[in-house]
Amino acid sequence: MASSLVIIPLIMAAVMALVPSNRWRPWLLPLGALAHLVLVFQLIRGPMVSEWGGWLVLDPLGKVFLILISVLFTLCMLYAPAYLNMRHDRPNRILCACLMTALALMTLVILSHHLGLMWVAMEATTLATAPALYFDRNPLSLEATWKYLVICSVGIALALLGSFFLAYASLYAGQDPSLLFDDLVRQARGLSSPWLHAAFILLFIGYGTKMGLAPMHTWKPDAYGETPGLVGALLAGGLTNCALLAILRIYQIGQAAGATAFMREILVFMGLLSMTVAALFMVRQRDFKRLLAYSSVEHMGILVLGLGIGGAAIFAMLLHMINNGLTKGVLFLSAGNIHRAYGSKLTDHVSGALRRVPLSGGLFLAGFLASTGSPPFGPFISEFSILNASFGTGQYFAAGLFVALMTVVFFAMGATVLPVVLGNPSKPLVETSFREGFWVSVPVLALMGLVLMLGVFIPPPLVSLLRDAAALLEPGR
Repeated sequence: MASSLVIIPLIMAAVMALVPSNRWRPWLLPLGALAHLVLVFQLIRGPMVSEWGGWLVLDPLGKVFLILISVLFTLCMLYAPAYLNMRHDRPNRILCACLMTALALMTLVILSHHLGLMWVAMEATTLATAPALYFDRNPLSLEATWKYLVICSVGIALALLGSFFLAYASLYAGQDPSLLFDDLVRQARGLSSPWLHAAFILLFIGYGTKMGLAPMHTWKPDAYGETPGLVGALLAGGLTNCALLAILRIYQIGQAAGATAFMREILVFMGLLSMTVAALFMVRQRDFKRLLAYSSVEHMGILVLGLGIGGAAIFAMLLHMINNGLTKGVLFLSAGNIHRAYGSKLTDHVSGALRRVPLSGGLFLAGFLASTGSPPFGPFISEFSILNASFGTGQYFAAGLFVALMTVVFFAMGATVLPVVLGNPSKPLVETSFREGFWVSVPVLALMGLVLMLGVFIPPPLVSLLRDAAALLEPGR
Protein backbone atom coordinates (compact mmCIF):
# COMPACT_ATOMS: atom_id res chain seq x y z
CA MET A 1 0.00 0.00 0.00
CA ALA A 2 2.91 2.37 0.63
CA SER A 3 3.90 2.10 -3.02
CA SER A 4 0.51 3.63 -3.89
CA LEU A 5 1.85 6.91 -2.47
CA VAL A 6 4.26 6.93 -5.40
CA ILE A 7 2.03 5.39 -8.06
CA ILE A 8 -1.02 7.66 -7.60
CA PRO A 9 0.87 10.94 -8.19
CA LEU A 10 2.64 9.42 -11.21
CA ILE A 11 -0.71 8.44 -12.72
CA MET A 12 -2.04 11.95 -12.06
CA ALA A 13 1.05 13.43 -13.70
CA ALA A 14 0.41 11.33 -16.82
CA VAL A 15 -3.23 12.41 -16.89
CA MET A 16 -2.23 16.08 -16.62
CA ALA A 17 0.18 15.68 -19.51
CA LEU A 18 -2.72 14.40 -21.64
CA VAL A 19 -5.43 16.87 -20.61
CA PRO A 20 -5.58 19.55 -23.35
CA SER A 21 -7.20 22.39 -21.38
CA ASN A 22 -4.92 24.91 -19.65
CA ARG A 23 -7.96 26.13 -17.72
CA TRP A 24 -9.12 22.81 -16.25
CA ARG A 25 -5.78 21.00 -15.91
CA PRO A 26 -4.67 22.87 -12.72
CA TRP A 27 -7.77 21.66 -10.87
CA LEU A 28 -6.39 18.13 -11.07
CA LEU A 29 -3.49 19.23 -8.83
CA PRO A 30 -5.54 19.56 -5.59
CA LEU A 31 -7.40 16.38 -6.50
CA GLY A 32 -4.18 14.35 -6.71
CA ALA A 33 -2.74 16.06 -3.62
CA LEU A 34 -5.83 15.31 -1.52
CA ALA A 35 -5.79 11.66 -2.59
CA HIS A 36 -2.15 11.47 -1.50
CA LEU A 37 -2.91 13.18 1.83
CA VAL A 38 -5.81 10.83 2.66
CA LEU A 39 -3.63 7.80 2.01
CA VAL A 40 -0.80 9.28 4.11
CA PHE A 41 -3.07 9.71 7.14
CA GLN A 42 -4.30 6.15 6.75
CA LEU A 43 -0.74 4.79 6.73
CA ILE A 44 0.75 6.84 9.56
CA ARG A 45 -1.87 5.55 11.99
CA GLY A 46 -0.82 1.96 11.36
CA PRO A 47 2.34 -0.02 12.11
CA MET A 48 5.57 0.23 10.17
CA VAL A 49 5.09 -0.80 6.52
CA SER A 50 7.69 -2.72 4.50
CA GLU A 51 7.41 -3.57 0.80
CA TRP A 52 9.56 -4.79 -2.08
CA GLY A 53 11.78 -6.92 0.14
CA GLY A 54 12.64 -4.03 2.45
CA TRP A 55 13.44 -1.55 -0.32
CA LEU A 56 10.41 0.55 0.62
CA VAL A 57 9.77 1.08 4.34
CA LEU A 58 7.58 3.58 6.14
CA ASP A 59 9.10 3.91 9.61
CA PRO A 60 8.46 6.63 12.24
CA LEU A 61 11.19 8.86 10.77
CA GLY A 62 9.68 8.58 7.31
CA LYS A 63 6.20 9.26 8.69
CA VAL A 64 7.31 12.60 10.15
CA PHE A 65 8.70 13.76 6.81
CA LEU A 66 5.76 12.36 4.85
CA ILE A 67 3.23 14.29 6.94
CA LEU A 68 5.01 17.58 6.25
CA ILE A 69 5.49 16.95 2.53
CA SER A 70 1.87 15.89 1.97
CA VAL A 71 0.27 18.68 4.02
CA LEU A 72 2.47 21.37 2.47
CA PHE A 73 1.95 20.03 -1.04
CA THR A 74 -1.83 19.84 -0.61
CA LEU A 75 -2.14 23.43 0.59
CA CYS A 76 0.15 24.64 -2.19
CA MET A 77 -1.94 22.77 -4.75
CA LEU A 78 -5.12 24.40 -3.42
CA TYR A 79 -3.37 27.69 -4.18
CA ALA A 80 -2.20 26.57 -7.63
CA PRO A 81 -5.39 26.79 -9.79
CA ALA A 82 -6.07 30.44 -8.92
CA TYR A 83 -2.41 31.32 -9.42
CA LEU A 84 -2.22 29.59 -12.80
CA ASN A 85 -5.47 31.25 -13.84
CA MET A 86 -3.72 34.59 -13.33
CA ARG A 87 -0.86 33.28 -15.48
CA HIS A 88 -3.09 32.25 -18.36
CA ASP A 89 -0.49 33.66 -20.78
CA ARG A 90 1.76 30.72 -19.88
CA PRO A 91 1.05 27.08 -20.81
CA ASN A 92 0.91 25.02 -17.61
CA ARG A 93 1.03 21.44 -18.93
CA ILE A 94 4.71 20.92 -18.08
CA LEU A 95 4.45 22.68 -14.71
CA CYS A 96 1.45 20.65 -13.57
CA ALA A 97 2.96 17.33 -14.66
CA CYS A 98 6.30 18.21 -13.02
CA LEU A 99 4.68 19.18 -9.72
CA MET A 100 2.84 15.88 -9.41
CA THR A 101 5.92 13.94 -10.51
CA ALA A 102 7.94 15.77 -7.86
CA LEU A 103 5.45 14.66 -5.21
CA ALA A 104 5.85 11.04 -6.31
CA LEU A 105 9.64 11.26 -6.25
CA MET A 106 9.83 13.06 -2.90
CA THR A 107 7.62 10.32 -1.50
CA LEU A 108 9.95 7.71 -3.00
CA VAL A 109 12.94 9.35 -1.29
CA ILE A 110 11.11 9.16 2.04
CA LEU A 111 10.11 5.52 1.58
CA SER A 112 13.48 4.33 0.20
CA HIS A 113 15.43 2.10 2.54
CA HIS A 114 17.97 1.16 -0.11
CA LEU A 115 21.01 3.39 -0.57
CA GLY A 116 20.92 3.12 -4.36
CA LEU A 117 17.17 3.64 -4.74
CA MET A 118 17.28 6.70 -2.51
CA TRP A 119 20.08 8.18 -4.63
CA VAL A 120 18.15 7.57 -7.86
CA ALA A 121 15.00 9.13 -6.41
CA MET A 122 16.93 12.15 -5.17
CA GLU A 123 18.53 12.74 -8.56
CA ALA A 124 15.15 12.33 -10.23
CA THR A 125 13.66 15.08 -8.04
CA THR A 126 16.19 17.49 -9.52
CA LEU A 127 15.18 16.57 -13.06
CA ALA A 128 11.47 16.76 -12.23
CA THR A 129 11.59 20.19 -10.60
CA ALA A 130 14.02 21.91 -12.99
CA PRO A 131 11.37 22.65 -15.69
CA ALA A 132 9.18 24.26 -13.01
CA LEU A 133 11.95 26.79 -12.30
CA TYR A 134 11.82 27.88 -15.94
CA PHE A 135 8.08 28.64 -15.86
CA ASP A 136 8.58 32.39 -16.48
CA ARG A 137 10.78 31.63 -19.51
CA ASN A 138 13.09 34.61 -19.26
CA PRO A 139 16.90 34.84 -19.17
CA LEU A 140 17.05 35.03 -15.37
CA SER A 141 14.87 31.95 -14.88
CA LEU A 142 16.95 30.10 -17.49
CA GLU A 143 20.15 30.97 -15.62
CA ALA A 144 18.57 29.88 -12.32
CA THR A 145 17.50 26.56 -13.86
CA TRP A 146 20.97 25.79 -15.19
CA LYS A 147 22.60 26.67 -11.85
CA TYR A 148 20.15 24.42 -10.08
CA LEU A 149 20.78 21.53 -12.46
CA VAL A 150 24.56 21.82 -12.56
CA ILE A 151 25.26 22.46 -8.87
CA CYS A 152 22.77 19.90 -7.57
CA SER A 153 24.03 17.33 -10.08
CA VAL A 154 27.59 17.83 -8.86
CA GLY A 155 26.37 17.33 -5.31
CA ILE A 156 24.47 14.20 -6.25
CA ALA A 157 27.57 12.87 -8.01
CA LEU A 158 29.52 13.28 -4.78
CA ALA A 159 26.72 11.47 -2.95
CA LEU A 160 27.04 8.61 -5.43
CA LEU A 161 30.76 8.39 -4.71
CA GLY A 162 29.98 8.39 -0.99
CA SER A 163 27.51 5.57 -1.55
CA PHE A 164 30.29 3.55 -3.21
CA PHE A 165 32.56 4.26 -0.24
CA LEU A 166 29.89 3.11 2.20
CA ALA A 167 29.37 -0.09 0.23
CA TYR A 168 33.12 -0.66 0.18
CA ALA A 169 33.29 -0.11 3.95
CA SER A 170 31.15 -3.24 4.21
CA LEU A 171 33.13 -5.23 1.65
CA TYR A 172 36.47 -4.20 3.17
CA ALA A 173 35.30 -5.57 6.53
CA GLY A 174 34.42 -8.89 4.91
CA GLN A 175 30.68 -8.56 5.43
CA ASP A 176 27.91 -9.72 3.12
CA PRO A 177 27.33 -6.83 0.69
CA SER A 178 24.02 -5.01 1.12
CA LEU A 179 22.77 -1.50 0.41
CA LEU A 180 19.64 -1.86 2.53
CA PHE A 181 19.71 0.60 5.43
CA ASP A 182 18.46 -1.97 7.95
CA ASP A 183 21.33 -4.31 7.02
CA LEU A 184 23.89 -1.50 7.14
CA VAL A 185 22.68 -0.40 10.59
CA ARG A 186 22.73 -3.96 11.86
CA GLN A 187 26.28 -4.59 10.54
CA ALA A 188 27.53 -1.07 11.33
CA ARG A 189 29.90 -2.12 14.13
CA GLY A 190 31.91 -4.15 11.65
CA LEU A 191 32.25 -1.42 9.00
CA SER A 192 35.73 -0.11 8.20
CA SER A 193 36.02 3.21 10.08
CA PRO A 194 38.23 5.09 7.54
CA TRP A 195 35.93 4.19 4.66
CA LEU A 196 32.85 4.97 6.74
CA HIS A 197 34.22 8.40 7.70
CA ALA A 198 35.08 9.20 4.08
CA ALA A 199 31.63 8.02 2.99
CA PHE A 200 29.90 10.24 5.54
CA ILE A 201 31.83 13.33 4.39
CA LEU A 202 31.03 12.74 0.72
CA LEU A 203 27.39 11.91 1.40
CA PHE A 204 27.01 14.90 3.69
CA ILE A 205 28.49 17.29 1.11
CA GLY A 206 26.47 15.69 -1.69
CA TYR A 207 23.08 15.75 -0.02
CA GLY A 208 24.01 18.98 1.80
CA THR A 209 24.25 20.58 -1.64
CA LYS A 210 20.65 19.58 -2.33
CA MET A 211 19.69 20.94 1.11
CA GLY A 212 21.35 24.23 0.25
CA LEU A 213 23.79 24.29 3.16
CA ALA A 214 26.54 26.90 2.89
CA PRO A 215 28.90 26.95 1.11
CA MET A 216 27.08 24.57 -1.28
CA HIS A 217 24.05 26.88 -1.35
CA THR A 218 24.88 28.93 -4.43
CA TRP A 219 21.96 27.59 -6.50
CA LYS A 220 19.37 28.74 -3.97
CA PRO A 221 19.28 32.55 -4.33
CA ASP A 222 18.72 32.40 -8.10
CA ALA A 223 16.36 29.42 -7.99
CA TYR A 224 14.17 30.80 -5.20
CA GLY A 225 14.34 34.33 -6.57
CA GLU A 226 13.19 33.49 -10.09
CA THR A 227 10.78 30.61 -9.56
CA PRO A 228 7.05 31.11 -8.87
CA GLY A 229 6.29 31.36 -5.15
CA LEU A 230 4.33 28.13 -5.41
CA VAL A 231 7.42 26.23 -6.56
CA GLY A 232 9.69 28.03 -4.09
CA ALA A 233 7.48 26.86 -1.21
CA LEU A 234 7.84 23.24 -2.32
CA LEU A 235 11.58 23.54 -2.80
CA ALA A 236 12.21 25.20 0.57
CA GLY A 237 9.67 23.24 2.59
CA GLY A 238 9.74 19.90 0.78
CA LEU A 239 12.69 19.05 -1.44
CA THR A 240 15.40 20.34 0.90
CA ASN A 241 13.90 18.28 3.73
CA CYS A 242 14.13 15.15 1.58
CA ALA A 243 17.87 15.80 1.36
CA LEU A 244 17.93 16.22 5.14
CA LEU A 245 16.27 12.82 5.50
CA ALA A 246 19.00 11.26 3.36
CA ILE A 247 21.60 12.70 5.75
CA LEU A 248 19.63 11.38 8.73
CA ARG A 249 19.66 7.87 7.21
CA ILE A 250 23.44 8.04 6.90
CA TYR A 251 23.65 9.41 10.44
CA GLN A 252 21.75 6.34 11.65
CA ILE A 253 24.43 4.10 10.17
CA GLY A 254 27.28 6.17 11.58
CA GLN A 255 25.66 6.32 15.00
CA ALA A 256 25.27 2.53 15.05
CA ALA A 257 28.93 2.22 14.02
CA GLY A 258 30.13 4.35 16.93
CA ALA A 259 31.15 7.34 14.76
CA THR A 260 28.81 9.76 16.54
CA ALA A 261 31.53 12.08 17.86
CA PHE A 262 33.18 12.32 14.42
CA MET A 263 29.89 13.20 12.73
CA ARG A 264 28.75 15.68 15.35
CA GLU A 265 31.88 17.82 15.05
CA ILE A 266 31.25 18.19 11.32
CA LEU A 267 27.54 18.80 11.77
CA VAL A 268 27.94 21.52 14.42
CA PHE A 269 30.62 23.31 12.38
CA MET A 270 28.64 23.19 9.14
CA GLY A 271 25.42 24.22 10.85
CA LEU A 272 27.00 27.32 12.35
CA LEU A 273 28.82 28.10 9.08
CA SER A 274 25.56 27.95 7.14
CA MET A 275 23.86 30.26 9.62
CA THR A 276 26.79 32.69 9.45
CA VAL A 277 26.84 32.86 5.66
CA ALA A 278 23.06 33.32 5.54
CA ALA A 279 23.14 36.11 8.12
CA LEU A 280 25.85 38.00 6.22
CA PHE A 281 24.04 37.81 2.88
CA MET A 282 20.73 38.92 4.42
CA VAL A 283 22.21 42.29 5.34
CA ARG A 284 20.91 44.98 2.95
CA GLN A 285 19.18 42.44 0.74
CA ARG A 286 16.91 44.31 -1.70
CA ASP A 287 15.18 41.31 -3.31
CA PHE A 288 12.66 39.90 -0.84
CA LYS A 289 12.38 36.56 -2.65
CA ARG A 290 16.16 36.08 -2.60
CA LEU A 291 15.97 36.99 1.09
CA LEU A 292 13.83 33.90 1.58
CA ALA A 293 16.54 31.82 -0.06
CA TYR A 294 19.06 32.94 2.54
CA SER A 295 16.49 32.32 5.25
CA SER A 296 16.29 28.74 3.96
CA VAL A 297 20.10 28.47 4.11
CA GLU A 298 19.94 29.66 7.71
CA HIS A 299 17.28 27.16 8.75
CA MET A 300 19.03 24.26 7.04
CA GLY A 301 21.98 25.22 9.23
CA ILE A 302 19.77 25.18 12.32
CA LEU A 303 18.56 21.67 11.45
CA VAL A 304 22.09 20.36 10.97
CA LEU A 305 23.21 22.11 14.16
CA GLY A 306 20.39 20.43 16.10
CA LEU A 307 21.44 17.04 14.76
CA GLY A 308 25.04 17.74 15.71
CA ILE A 309 24.15 18.77 19.27
CA GLY A 310 22.25 15.53 19.81
CA GLY A 311 20.30 14.53 22.89
CA ALA A 312 17.07 16.47 23.32
CA ALA A 313 17.99 18.56 20.27
CA ILE A 314 17.14 15.59 18.01
CA PHE A 315 13.45 15.87 18.90
CA ALA A 316 13.64 19.65 18.56
CA MET A 317 15.37 19.35 15.17
CA LEU A 318 12.57 17.16 13.80
CA LEU A 319 9.96 19.55 15.17
CA HIS A 320 11.82 22.49 13.62
CA MET A 321 11.87 20.71 10.27
CA ILE A 322 8.06 20.74 10.33
CA ASN A 323 7.83 24.31 11.65
CA ASN A 324 10.25 25.67 9.08
CA GLY A 325 8.61 23.82 6.20
CA LEU A 326 5.18 25.25 7.01
CA THR A 327 6.59 28.73 7.63
CA LYS A 328 8.37 28.71 4.28
CA GLY A 329 5.02 27.92 2.68
CA VAL A 330 3.56 31.05 4.28
CA LEU A 331 6.48 33.23 3.24
CA PHE A 332 6.78 32.08 -0.36
CA LEU A 333 3.05 32.13 -1.15
CA SER A 334 2.47 35.53 0.46
CA ALA A 335 5.63 36.89 -1.21
CA GLY A 336 4.30 35.57 -4.51
CA ASN A 337 1.05 37.47 -3.98
CA ILE A 338 2.94 40.69 -3.21
CA HIS A 339 5.11 40.14 -6.28
CA ARG A 340 2.01 39.75 -8.48
CA ALA A 341 0.41 42.88 -6.98
CA TYR A 342 3.42 45.13 -7.58
CA GLY A 343 5.07 43.51 -10.59
CA SER A 344 8.40 43.59 -8.73
CA LYS A 345 10.23 41.83 -5.94
CA LEU A 346 12.66 44.64 -5.13
CA THR A 347 12.32 46.85 -2.08
CA ASP A 348 13.02 49.86 -4.32
CA HIS A 349 9.62 49.35 -5.95
CA VAL A 350 7.54 47.67 -3.23
CA SER A 351 6.21 49.30 -0.07
CA GLY A 352 2.96 49.53 1.82
CA ALA A 353 1.88 45.95 1.12
CA LEU A 354 -0.30 46.02 4.24
CA ARG A 355 -2.50 48.60 2.48
CA ARG A 356 -2.25 47.33 -1.10
CA VAL A 357 -2.72 43.62 -0.25
CA PRO A 358 -3.58 43.59 3.48
CA LEU A 359 -3.90 39.86 3.98
CA SER A 360 -0.75 38.90 2.06
CA GLY A 361 1.19 41.77 3.63
CA GLY A 362 0.07 40.71 7.11
CA LEU A 363 0.91 37.07 6.47
CA PHE A 364 4.32 38.00 5.07
CA LEU A 365 5.01 40.01 8.23
CA ALA A 366 3.78 37.17 10.45
CA GLY A 367 5.89 34.70 8.47
CA PHE A 368 8.95 36.89 9.05
CA LEU A 369 8.30 36.92 12.80
CA ALA A 370 7.79 33.16 12.84
CA SER A 371 10.88 32.48 10.75
CA THR A 372 13.08 34.54 13.05
CA GLY A 373 11.98 32.59 16.11
CA SER A 374 9.51 35.03 17.64
CA PRO A 375 6.80 33.76 19.99
CA PRO A 376 4.11 32.50 19.89
CA PHE A 377 4.90 30.73 16.62
CA GLY A 378 6.13 27.16 16.19
CA PRO A 379 9.76 27.93 15.23
CA PHE A 380 10.23 29.71 18.57
CA ILE A 381 9.52 26.45 20.44
CA SER A 382 11.84 24.33 18.32
CA GLU A 383 14.66 26.87 18.16
CA PHE A 384 14.50 27.51 21.91
CA SER A 385 14.58 23.75 22.49
CA ILE A 386 17.72 23.41 20.35
CA LEU A 387 19.32 26.29 22.26
CA ASN A 388 18.36 24.74 25.59
CA ALA A 389 19.80 21.37 24.51
CA SER A 390 23.09 23.01 23.50
CA PHE A 391 23.42 24.48 26.99
CA GLY A 392 22.39 21.14 28.49
CA THR A 393 25.17 19.31 26.64
CA GLY A 394 27.80 21.90 27.58
CA GLN A 395 28.22 23.35 24.09
CA TYR A 396 28.30 26.95 25.27
CA PHE A 397 30.23 28.37 22.33
CA ALA A 398 27.74 26.93 19.84
CA ALA A 399 24.86 28.21 21.97
CA GLY A 400 26.32 31.72 22.18
CA LEU A 401 27.01 31.90 18.46
CA PHE A 402 23.53 30.55 17.74
CA VAL A 403 21.95 33.39 19.72
CA ALA A 404 24.21 36.00 18.12
CA LEU A 405 23.45 34.82 14.60
CA MET A 406 19.72 34.66 15.27
CA THR A 407 19.90 38.28 16.43
CA VAL A 408 21.70 39.36 13.26
CA VAL A 409 19.18 37.48 11.13
CA PHE A 410 16.24 39.15 12.91
CA PHE A 411 17.49 42.66 12.25
CA ALA A 412 18.81 41.95 8.75
CA MET A 413 15.60 40.25 7.65
CA GLY A 414 13.48 42.91 9.31
CA ALA A 415 15.35 45.64 7.43
CA THR A 416 14.04 44.13 4.19
CA VAL A 417 10.59 42.91 5.23
CA LEU A 418 9.38 45.95 7.16
CA PRO A 419 9.81 48.46 4.29
CA VAL A 420 7.91 46.05 2.04
CA VAL A 421 4.86 45.76 4.28
CA LEU A 422 4.79 49.16 6.02
CA GLY A 423 4.44 52.73 4.78
CA ASN A 424 2.44 54.13 1.91
CA PRO A 425 1.78 51.85 -1.05
CA SER A 426 4.21 52.44 -3.88
CA LYS A 427 3.04 52.59 -7.46
CA PRO A 428 3.24 49.14 -9.10
CA LEU A 429 6.21 48.80 -11.44
CA VAL A 430 3.88 47.01 -13.86
CA GLU A 431 0.15 47.68 -13.80
CA THR A 432 -1.60 44.58 -12.50
CA SER A 433 -5.18 43.66 -11.70
CA PHE A 434 -4.20 41.32 -8.86
CA ARG A 435 -6.72 41.00 -6.06
CA GLU A 436 -6.55 38.75 -3.01
CA GLY A 437 -9.11 36.15 -3.91
CA PHE A 438 -10.29 33.23 -1.81
CA TRP A 439 -8.02 30.56 -3.33
CA VAL A 440 -4.80 32.60 -3.12
CA SER A 441 -5.50 33.55 0.50
CA VAL A 442 -7.05 30.60 2.35
CA PRO A 443 -4.15 28.11 1.76
CA VAL A 444 -1.69 30.68 3.15
CA LEU A 445 -3.97 31.34 6.12
CA ALA A 446 -4.19 27.60 6.76
CA LEU A 447 -0.39 27.28 6.75
CA MET A 448 -0.09 30.23 9.12
CA GLY A 449 -2.71 28.66 11.38
CA LEU A 450 -0.66 25.47 11.60
CA VAL A 451 2.51 27.43 12.41
CA LEU A 452 0.68 29.29 15.18
CA MET A 453 -0.91 26.10 16.52
CA LEU A 454 2.47 24.38 16.82
CA GLY A 455 3.67 27.33 18.87
CA VAL A 456 0.97 26.90 21.52
CA PHE A 457 -0.07 23.26 21.23
CA ILE A 458 1.58 20.21 19.67
CA PRO A 459 -0.95 17.39 19.14
CA PRO A 460 -0.08 14.33 21.27
CA PRO A 461 -0.02 11.95 18.25
CA LEU A 462 2.59 14.19 16.62
CA VAL A 463 4.63 14.30 19.84
CA SER A 464 4.55 10.50 20.01
CA LEU A 465 5.61 10.19 16.39
CA LEU A 466 8.45 12.68 16.85
CA ARG A 467 9.69 10.76 19.90
CA ASP A 468 9.65 7.48 17.97
CA ALA A 469 11.56 9.12 15.11
CA ALA A 470 14.11 10.65 17.50
CA ALA A 471 14.62 7.21 19.09
CA LEU A 472 15.69 5.85 15.70
CA LEU A 473 18.39 8.51 15.46
CA GLU A 474 19.49 8.23 19.09
CA PRO A 475 18.59 4.78 20.51
CA GLY A 476 18.47 4.52 24.29
CA ARG A 477 17.05 7.96 24.96
